[in-house]
Amino acid sequence: MKVISILNRKGGVGKTATVQALGAGLQKKGKRVLFIDLDSQLNLSYGMKANWRAPGSMEVLQREVEPAEAIQHTEQGDILTASEGLATADIKLTETGKEYRLKEALEAVKGKYDYVIIDTPAQLGIVTVNALTASDSVVIPVQAEAYSLMGFNQLYAAIDTVKKYCNSKLKIDGVLITRFDKRPVIGRDMQENMQIIAEQLHTRLYTRPIRECVAVKEAQALQTNIFDYAPRSNAAEDYAAFIEELLKGGK
Repeated sequence: MKVISILNRKGGVGKTATVQALGAGLQKKGKRVLFIDLDSQLNLSYGMKANWRAPGSMEVLQREVEPAEAIQHTEQGDILTASEGLATADIKLTETGKEYRLKEALEAVKGKYDYVIIDTPAQLGIVTVNALTASDSVVIPVQAEAYSLMGFNQLYAAIDTVKKYCNSKLKIDGVLITRFDKRPVIGRDMQENMQIIAEQLHTRLYTRPIRECVAVKEAQALQTNIFDYAPRSNAAEDYAAFIEELLKGGK
């Protein structure tokens, strides 16, 4: 069972869209996928038509329920939902070993899934540390714009700290450009900058950016994934290429 976290400190970069597309694409390849929503904004839980008022990831982190009791089966796949209570996790999770709560919980579902895809919050708190401690790898979605370059040092430092103290096998699988528009010169220039950043992070920039596509927002509004909603759209083609590249592996 491979665990992948989708991570960025900046909102609006397509984290949840990437989680949904990655999970859906893997399912279409016959893989068994568990989605985990760790973001108190609940976007993934809403997008998968899950009941976010039922016990979910926060209750699992607090050891109030076992994962098998909290996993919901939806049309789009199995999910541990988020809740607004995740916003208070730094206050509620204080005991020694708090960083390992999710990793320990996932031991109970090994063998049931091929992949676990985690939607993380923008904050680098205990919830994100739990995601990274439980993960084999991280995918970093970014937009090809100036503000997306901000915070990369803090993001890398957080990953490096988790590698040092909690999960020595954690790796950054790659940096994925999302909502890409190659027409403005700034878009092409930023793509080159992202390549430099990826090299500094000792990882790869995925070859194919995810082009800006209204179908992504439409699919989210209709609570479905891009492959079911618009399989011939630019975004569906790009996400399919990204998934193939991810599965082939990198550095």
